[in-house]
Amino acid sequence: MDSVRTTNITFDSNELHELDEILKREWIVTNGIGGYASASIAGTNTRRYHGLLVAALNPPLGHAVLLSKLEETLTVKLAEGSQIESFLLSTNLYPGTVYPNGYKNLFHWSLLPIPTWIWELPHGVQLEKRIWMERGSNSTRIVYRLLSAPVGANVSLQLTPLTAWKDYHSEMHAQDSIPHSEWNPETGLLRIHTPGVPGITTSMQNLNLFLSEENGQLLTDLKYEENPAWYFRFQHPREQERGQDFEEDLFSPGEFSVPITGGGSISVLASSEENISKVISQESWALLQNRQNSLIQNAGMHDDFGKLLALAADQFVVQVPGKRSTIIAGYPWFGDWGRDTMIALPGLCLSTGRAEIAREILHSFADSVSEGMLPNRFPDSGESPEYNTVDATLWYFVAIYKYVSQTGDKDTLRQIFWPVLQKIIKHHKQGTRYNIHEDIADGLIYAGEPGVQLTWMDAKVGDWVVTPRIGKPVEINALWYCALCIMAHFADLLEIRDVNSPYSVWAERTKQIFLNRYARPDGMGLYDVLDTPNSSEPDASIRPNQIFALSLPFAPIAADNPLALQILNTLHSELWTYCGLRTLSPKDADYKSRYEGDQWHRDGAYHQGTAWTWLLGPFVEAHFKVYGDKAAALALLQPLQEHLSEYGIGSIAEILDGSLPQRPNGCTAQAWSVAETLRVWKMIISAHQ
Repeated sequence: MDSVRTTNITFDSNELHELDEILKREWIVTNGIGGYASASIAGTNTRRYHGLLVAALNPPLGHAVLLSKLEETLTVKLAEGSQIESFLLSTNLYPGTVYPNGYKNLFHWSLLPIPTWIWELPHGVQLEKRIWMERGSNSTRIVYRLLSAPVGANVSLQLTPLTAWKDYHSEMHAQDSIPHSEWNPETGLLRIHTPGVPGITTSMQNLNLFLSEENGQLLTDLKYEENPAWYFRFQHPREQERGQDFEEDLFSPGEFSVPITGGGSISVLASSEENISKVISQESWALLQNRQNSLIQNAGMHDDFGKLLALAADQFVVQVPGKRSTIIAGYPWFGDWGRDTMIALPGLCLSTGRAEIAREILHSFADSVSEGMLPNRFPDSGESPEYNTVDATLWYFVAIYKYVSQTGDKDTLRQIFWPVLQKIIKHHKQGTRYNIHEDIADGLIYAGEPGVQLTWMDAKVGDWVVTPRIGKPVEINALWYCALCIMAHFADLLEIRDVNSPYSVWAERTKQIFLNRYARPDGMGLYDVLDTPNSSEPDASIRPNQIFALSLPFAPIAADNPLALQILNTLHSELWTYCGLRTLSPKDADYKSRYEGDQWHRDGAYHQGTAWTWLLGPFVEAHFKVYGDKAAALALLQPLQEHLSEYGIGSIAEILDGSLPQRPNGCTAQAWSVAETLRVWKMIISAHQ
């Protein structure tokens, strides 16, 4: 099958020689079980999270960096008797210096079908490198191909693997315990037995490096020289910006050397799998291209932006045989979160034509419901799930509604989801953890107690809850109304006439009280939180949360309600930016214009002005509901197409600064950012007018 047919994201030599710029741009490839490979397009690791093999040792979690990078040197001897010339292709940051500076020889970089580098060296020598991961395996392939060289020249590639055995939240430092290596020249396999990754218990902690031609044939002239050594003081500037430890040491067991001829290839398979022979035998390149084309076709996307989003969406979806299916909230450092999963699922799975995966995920979370609550987070080290969220559970209703609406799967609704949803409503009416309960006085949901952060604005540093929002947050009660309407809809769909389940009556009461209590008299839309414990007045902060009262499938604010225009006008004038909505109005005394500094400063700005890209989805959906202007709605999303090439290449960032210049920040690839953009983009493009 042909390569993916869409406009590629590329950089030419002029752009690639601007080191400061290419260090800001990061690529990523994933394996469908939580593992990934990632770095800057300079080939430089700028984060502790970067590496050529960041394995999910306890899929989808247990992330560990095993192969940090390969140091690459190409040697060229033009003819007998001539001098051997060496070209260092890598680029590393050390204290006060860059060495080597192989980026100066970069000629071309492209994203699709996989990240691809081309170096152009003297004498007409061109070398290509491609990187991808095996689906369902903690295995990365790095393939080098000599595109051109002078006739008669002898060209060789030297590769020095730099390894680690660390949890990806930490830096590697030199230590007395070093790996034991076993080299087998007959098979081209180097087994590196690591001392073990601290905090992660699994048998898959060793690193295997298998060198061959791309077709799997042995490299007859491959040489390996054992030379155990530490390489010291790699600098990670993105960690330095975050106020974190930013210096790392890496270990090399030795060096490979192999001749490479014009048109010839050298493949390095880095894997933590015990049965590496099974991985070696895969026809991975053809499988990868076929998969990408299938993803685009199943998503039904015909424009370049939609195709790129469909490919980006696939990176977050996780299916682990024998374990739960889920969604990774963001790369490089998030695991799976209940809230993010439920918000992202419609865009990542349903908008891409993969309803069966949506069903698996929804089903797996049904098994994790406790006291009427979905888990907020599954810890990376495998502890019990955390249930400190009020909105994840309510977003679960929305995700199930969209799944059933698209598939008509009443059997699963009846057998699996309906009983769980009934119990969730019951627990919320009676009360559950963290003082989450329906206030019998007005039928609205109250949530929160000191020291916890339950809404999506959940930043906390030590004991400081930055935005506690204790009381009755506007989006929580918009979701509560929506959940009650969904239950009434499902009861009709399943022909349930249970007099003990008057969901439509409850929904109507909630709607009327919502309209009466949240509407602001100053024409600025809706209050953010009612009945806060430390004030007799509603929280009048201008925040984006009121948009959900208009964008949800069952919204308490109808499109023709005058409040709808107030909400849109307020958010557009106070919070809208080209790539997201601010989390607080710049006119507010607590507004923070920059997301920067150490954790205290960053988390203090996280929901106090920082712009979130995912919020653009519901804003544009609400805009389209009210105005019905297809061109205007699409134009609001269009800037995100340019954003695909400025931070996490081919994906959408978690956040941007609230004020100009809006630097992208946070996760380079965020699930709900991609999902909501894709969902709303496809919805509007498909709308008939």
